[in-house]
Amino acid sequence: MGAARKETECLVIGTGIAGATCALMAARFGLKVCLITKRSDIFATNTNRAQGGIVYRGNDDTPDLLVDDIMRAGRGINSLEAVRFLAEKGPEVVKEVLIDDLKVDFTHLTGASDESFDLTREGAHSVNRILYSADNTGAAIEKRLVDAVKAHPNVEIMTEATAVDLITLHHHSTDIQMTYQLDNRCLGAYVFLNRTREVIPILAQYTVLATGGLGDIYLHTTNEKGTVGDGMVMAKRAGVRMINMEFMQFHPTALYVPGARRFLISEAVRGEGARLRNLRGEYFMERYNPELKDLAPRDEVARAIWVEMVHNSEEYVLLDIAGFVDEDIPSRFPTIYQTCKDAGIDITREPVPVVPAAHYFCGGIHVDTRGRTSLKGLHAVGEVSCTGLHGANRLASTSLLEGLTWGYYAAVDITERINSGKTVSPKVFSQVRDWIPTGGVMEKEDPALIAQDWMVIKNTMWNYVGIVRTSARLKRAIEDMRHMYQRIEEFYKETPISKDIISLFHGTQSAIMVAEAALRNRTSIGCHYINGPMNP
Repeated sequence: MGAARKETECLVIGTGIAGATCALMAARFGLKVCLITKRSDIFATNTNRAQGGIVYRGNDDTPDLLVDDIMRAGRGINSLEAVRFLAEKGPEVVKEVLIDDLKVDFTHLTGASDESFDLTREGAHSVNRILYSADNTGAAIEKRLVDAVKAHPNVEIMTEATAVDLITLHHHSTDIQMTYQLDNRCLGAYVFLNRTREVIPILAQYTVLATGGLGDIYLHTTNEKGTVGDGMVMAKRAGVRMINMEFMQFHPTALYVPGARRFLISEAVRGEGARLRNLRGEYFMERYNPELKDLAPRDEVARAIWVEMVHNSEEYVLLDIAGFVDEDIPSRFPTIYQTCKDAGIDITREPVPVVPAAHYFCGGIHVDTRGRTSLKGLHAVGEVSCTGLHGANRLASTSLLEGLTWGYYAAVDITERINSGKTVSPKVFSQVRDWIPTGGVMEKEDPALIAQDWMVIKNTMWNYVGIVRTSARLKRAIEDMRHMYQRIEEFYKETPISKDIISLFHGTQSAIMVAEAALRNRTSIGCHYINGPMNP
């Protein structure tokens, strides 16, 4: 037995809003929690990069009205149970956790010091219901959450700890399963410690995947580097049910600076009035959605920009903020203003060059309203999961609310289960074996080869499994990616395990999963657009 193994009541993998909320609430409910991230910085999450806001409740708002907006954006294939759960419970959790408890610094109406928040509106919302903190809402929430987690004595935080695989009775301990006559369940995860380069088992009564999405398998993305679908791949290998894997939402507007990583230009900018035009000076969104125009759902706006770029042979379009936004732009959007200024663009005087970018994954691990997966002992919350809330297309600013709400209720569910005695015997944990090395010890990883493999993945996904798809492109992507995975698996048999290799394996597998799901669904709906006409 390895001396380095750990045991805890609740293992949470991922430190964004969903994982941090789950860890914090579970700790407050009295559980011992181990919270891990593969990154060196606990704040390096997609949550920290979120700009626009989080859905709350408007002055003339109702849960039914929010349900209608979410269902309309999701093209009606949403889980009505999940949508109603969010609409009814979500704002209550915002009030309890973010407003009353953590006192997140949301923007107030001018001169107001109480809860008179300056609620804004984004695409496809029917009323102003979105709380925001300038244009760095995610960072404001993440800071308060992480500070609270760090301060809680029941939480152990481990950085540079990369989850490799889930520990299950079926895949890793069949002898235990037979001895104790147990159903298959998750017992924790094998975790690679980047500093010591060893893999240890972290055994847990309940494990929560909160690893985020998979945007970084695409060439252009707004996601944090390394967001490649780790949790989804581990769950899939463990036989967990996955759904809606074809639905990758592309954000319409990311700052286009050649050679630089894409920076999100929040939809809130269009919510305040900004409009899109092509390089010929035409404001084009009215041709694609005459009613909502620039506030159409994201999938429509992203496709419209793609069409304009293709038909006009342009590398980008322009977002006109200065000509239409009445707010004090540097004050309302300080991060966007400064980032564009650093790139040589004054958004108070000139339009911003933008392109679409892979942004939010609407599919993932199928879960119920408590974050429970099809595998006992395993929960999933946030973008790694698929609650069914988003259907075929996510409504703006519902992702932070979903992560918060499901993180909260997953903690409630896990606590109730542990308190009612639904736990694993220490004898079972004691017989879980240590990690069996699968890589060699002779060759060292080659950064150039890893970088080249990633470029193949990213370009294949962008060109063949991107905003507009065809059956022929998807078949080519699947063939190429399967062949590449076989080559990678063979080549690295002699290479010791490392964080970069784990990421590459996971990224290749998640890319195949998305492409295969896209090919299975021959009907264009929401952010999955296949074999359709593309005319401006």
